[in-house]
Amino acid sequence: MALAGRMPLPRMATRALLCGAGQQPIDDAVVLWFPGPASATGEDVAEFHIHGGRAVLAAMFAALAGFENVRAAEPGEFTRRGFENGKLDLTEAEGLDDLIHADTDRQRRQALRQLKGLLGDKARVWRAQIIEASALIEAGIDFSDEGDVPAELIAPALAKIKTLLGEIEEVLAAQGQSERLRDGLVVAIAGPPNVGKSTLMNQLARREVAIVSPHAGTTRDIIEVQLDLDGYPVTVIDTAGIRDTDDPVEHEGVRRARARAASGSQRTGARASRSAKAPGCNPFALPMTLSPFPT
Repeated sequence: MALAGRMPLPRMATRALLCGAGQQPIDDAVVLWFPGPASATGEDVAEFHIHGGRAVLAAMFAALAGFENVRAAEPGEFTRRGFENGKLDLTEAEGLDDLIHADTDRQRRQALRQLKGLLGDKARVWRAQIIEASALIEAGIDFSDEGDVPAELIAPALAKIKTLLGEIEEVLAAQGQSERLRDGLVVAIAGPPNVGKSTLMNQLARREVAIVSPHAGTTRDIIEVQLDLDGYPVTVIDTAGIRDTDDPVEHEGVRRARARAASGSQRTGARASRSAKAPGCNPFALPMTLSPFPT
């Protein structure tokens, strides 16, 4: 704790003036000391809570680099060390990663539940049940010549396995929903030119992200917007109007539109009523049908 001047008490926040080479002050900070194994990684851990200015960070990194056997941590290294030292299991490590990268409130809540052992606790219970069922079956095999003893042992083992199988299948069935929430939805808006795709995109984004004009073929490239819809992360994609064209640039836009629509998790086709095709008409102000885009 040469930077702080003295060793703070374990697990007690201590205010300290951090100094670098030549006792040059770096920052007025808060220092915490966690002796292992009572730390997040199970090892000795020191935390420096400093101000986030670039100059402060640069001076702090330079001071730390002056110590022997000190280097920057690799991505995820603290989590890896915590796993190796038994501080968290793989499901909790995955939950921590999801929590760090959560963009919406629903993602945050799901990641926090997993970090708190939602799946890991179930897996540990399943493991105990499997060991118990295995022990009953092995005992039935060992005492196979003892009349009705094997049946009395194997029957409860099979009952445990049947219950366990149902619980695992239930969790696996809900896995798709969890993955969809974690990865997010991709919605591609596709259809002919001038049916209101870009206008719909702007309405969903609540800002002007796509150019809207009465001329067909205005949108020629893929436009993506990330939205938070009631806690669900959704990427909405505006695509070029799909039609036959001799324009090489628009033709490439149509090709990309078809490819992106095919790769989206949800595809929405837009088409306007006949009255929407009248000159000077805003297609979004008239009846427009949204339907699953044909695959």
